[in-house]
Amino acid sequence: MGIKSLLPGSLGFGTAPLGNMFRSIPDEEATATVEAAWDQGIRYFDTAPFYGAGLSELRLGEVLADRPRDEYVLSTKVGRVILDELEDPADRDLGEKGGLFEHGRANKMVDLYTADATLRSIEDSLKRLQTDRLDIVWVHDVAQDFHGDDWLAVYETARTGAFRVLQNLRDEGVIKAWGLGVNRVEPIELTLDLDEPKPDAFLLAGRYTLLDHNRSLQRLLPAATAQDVDMVVGGPYSSGILAGGQHFEYQKAPADVVAKVERIKALAAGHGVSIKAAALQFALAHPATAAVVPGATRPSRIAEDVAALKENVPAAFWTALRDEQLIAADAPTPTA
Repeated sequence: MGIKSLLPGSLGFGTAPLGNMFRSIPDEEATATVEAAWDQGIRYFDTAPFYGAGLSELRLGEVLADRPRDEYVLSTKVGRVILDELEDPADRDLGEKGGLFEHGRANKMVDLYTADATLRSIEDSLKRLQTDRLDIVWVHDVAQDFHGDDWLAVYETARTGAFRVLQNLRDEGVIKAWGLGVNRVEPIELTLDLDEPKPDAFLLAGRYTLLDHNRSLQRLLPAATAQDVDMVVGGPYSSGILAGGQHFEYQKAPADVVAKVERIKALAAGHGVSIKAAALQFALAHPATAAVVPGATRPSRIAEDVAALKENVPAAFWTALRDEQLIAADAPTPTA
C-alpha cells in the first residue's frame, strides 16, 4: 500500500482553480499555467469532475494530450456525475462551499457514489481528459462540509459502491491506487478502521497546513503511518490565505485567521523565509505525506512553488513558530 513509489515527486499540481474557482479564467491563461507546470518539471496532476463541472478536466486534458502518457501521473475523482442538462451554477447547493464554482460550466452536477455511477464517472473523465487510463482515483467530498448531517449515509453508499469498484479496478490493474479526496478528517479515520476495502492513500485538503493541523496529528496521521497509507496534502496554502490571497476554507478569511497569518508572516520575514516555503515544507515534513498539490491559475505561481521547495528554511524559524504556539509542539518539521 501507499503511493510514494508511484508519484514522480513531492510537488504536484492541483487543478481546482482551472475550473474557474472564484473567478472566470481565460482559456489561454489556464493553458499557459498547465504548460508552465510541465516546463517546471511537475509530473503529477490532480483534477476532478467537480471543478467547474468538468472544465478543469477539459483544460488539463487539452494540454496533456500532447505529452507522453507514461511520463506523468494523473488522478481524478468520483462521486459527482456531470450531465448534459444545464443549470445556473450560482444556484447549486454546495453545502459549506456555496458559490465555489459559480463561474464554471453550466452542466448539472449530481452527487452519485454508487457502483454504476462510479464507472460512468470514470468513463466520462477519461473522455474529458483525452486519455486511456487513470493512475489514482479519489472518492470525492464524502464528508460533512458537503452533505451535512446526511454525510454518514452518503459515506455508506460510497463504501458499498465506489469503494468496492475502485478496489476491484486496482486489483485488476486498471488503476494503480485509490482513496478518498476530502476536506475533513472524519471520513478518512472511518475508512482506516475498515477491515475492507483498503485504500492506498488519501488526499486531504486544508487539514494539514500551517493554519490547521492539530486534529490531523491526534489520530489520523499516526493511524495512516501505522498502516502504511500515504497522504497527499491538498490546499497547502489554506485556500490561498497563506499565499497572499484572501480566502480561507474557500470563503473570505475571518479576522482571527488573518491575524494568525500576519503573525506567521512576521516571523517568516524575520528569518528571511517566504511564506510559501514555510507552508509547503511544513506539510511535507510529516512522514505520512507523499506530496503536496497546490493550485494555481497563473504561470508565475508554478515557479514560486518550485522555488519554495528548494528554499533553505532555518531551524530557528520552526523553533520560533513553536515558541509562539503557531504550530503544534508535536508537529514534525524539516529539521526535527
